[in-house]
Amino acid sequence: MVEQKIYGTPGNILAFPILILILIMSSPVQATELEKTIEVCTECHGNGGLPSRPDIPIIHGQHYYYLYVQLKDYKAGRRDHEIMTDIVAGLTKEEMRALAKHFSEKTWPPNGLRVNDSDIAIAKSAANSGQCVQCHLGGYEGTSGVPRLVGQQVAYLERTMFEYKDKIRMNARAKGSLFATYENTDITALARYLAGF
Repeated sequence: MVEQKIYGTPGNILAFPILILILIMSSPVQATELEKTIEVCTECHGNGGLPSRPDIPIIHGQHYYYLYVQLKDYKAGRRDHEIMTDIVAGLTKEEMRALAKHFSEKTWPPNGLRVNDSDIAIAKSAANSGQCVQCHLGGYEGTSGVPRLVGQQVAYLERTMFEYKDKIRMNARAKGSLFATYENTDITALARYLAGF
């Protein structure tokens, strides 16, 4: 006689409780691994959202999809960083998604910076020529796969723009072409402007 595979039949009445028990037992392990990775992330990116160094980006409150894509780009070699590349190397897509979700749901921390008057005219001219608001929006808050720039770390913004200009960062080729047309003083003013906007 062939046993029926329907929950509640005598042949597999224990299948459902066993499945629940397995899920309960495996969840803390997964959560613990994620928590360990989050601890590694916050060592540099800051437990409260402000990074330990000025050239490290704020990721608390950054857009989920942007964070996820950046992690994938590190893993694929489209971005390179001596620390991030090693951290991301062993992560699965599910773990990268979980990390992006965790940090995107945090509150963006204020950096306390103010725009210097001397930077405003230079930065506005550079932003207008690059049509930055077309993607990053009028308040430079970004959306989905486009990063928030307003309130970001000055040194990180500046380094990123120079990495695009110098063809070091290769995960947005149009940015490389754009920043190649900028003077170094434009990039520096734009970084300070966006950080304190």
